[in-house]
Amino acid sequence: MGPPPFTARAASGSPPFADGSVAAPPAVGGAWPVGPRPLVVRGWEPPATAYGPGHRGVDLAAPPGSAVRAVAPGRVSFAGRVAGRGVIAVELKATGDPPLRTTYEPVRPSVRKGAEVTTGDVLGTVEPTARYHCPTACLHWGLRRADTYLNPLGLLPPWLLGGGPSRLLPVGGGFPGVLEVL
Repeated sequence: MGPPPFTARAASGSPPFADGSVAAPPAVGGAWPVGPRPLVVRGWEPPATAYGPGHRGVDLAAPPGSAVRAVAPGRVSFAGRVAGRGVIAVELKATGDPPLRTTYEPVRPSVRKGAEVTTGDVLGTVEPTARYHCPTACLHWGLRRADTYLNPLGLLPPWLLGGGPSRLLPVGGGFPGVLEVL
């Protein structure tokens, strides 16, 4: 019996976008996993098939020792080593059935399986690793719903992704003191 067939549909049954990606996850995040606004070294590149080439997450520039934080509230479902690297997985609260699960690597965990975390809680620190994955030190951040990989950047609201702050401008019509939020 071979591997299960790959589907480019989200667990919700949403059709894929033109690039083969699936519907965006809900923007439930409230913090970047590292730093206030890290450089995205490599973006999400969904594979065409289950075992095809691609990049099933995003790489964020982060020097070894950087604090790795939970992007949203949840429960630590794994904290340990996989293929010699530290990995943490957090099952996110209120994200459907099956729930969304974020992954972070390479991380030296400071949390244990089963721990409840809130947005911004420290999960561990970026481990120094050989530069097999990124041209510079980085954190690989992933997102899955069951067996479907999603773009983790979709968890973040626009204001965290670089959209500027709200600006108050006068409303047309000459009403002094009446402002409009853009």
